[in-house]
Amino acid sequence: MVIYGVGLLSFCMLFGVFAGDLLGKLIGVNANVGGVGIAMLLLILLSNLNKRGPKLSLPTETGINFWNAMYIPIVVAMAAKQNVIAALSSGWLAIVAGTAAVIASFMLIPVMTRWSTSNDR
Repeated sequence: MVIYGVGLLSFCMLFGVFAGDLLGKLIGVNANVGGVGIAMLLLILLSNLNKRGPKLSLPTETGINFWNAMYIPIVVAMAAKQNVIAALSSGWLAIVAGTAAVIASFMLIPVMTRWSTSNDR
């Protein structure tokens, strides 16, 4: 059922916003730090649990997969709201942190690919 996908997406987004706000407070920034990314990773993790755990019915699995696919455009729309000019004008730390995050993500692709193909067997 599509409603389970909406419920999973809502849970992941609310948890991501909460965790991002908490992370921001812990590092002394009055902002949400990585909440959307945390929500995306949690959604990917939870939507793939079906492959290892109990089997879901086909309508439930279809609803979860639908909202899992819809989350990427939602993230792009949310990221478009962010003020990139303010981040860049705040100094080199924002540029270095963003570059480091992109490089770390690219370096994790082969690791995740190997992990994914070893679990598919």
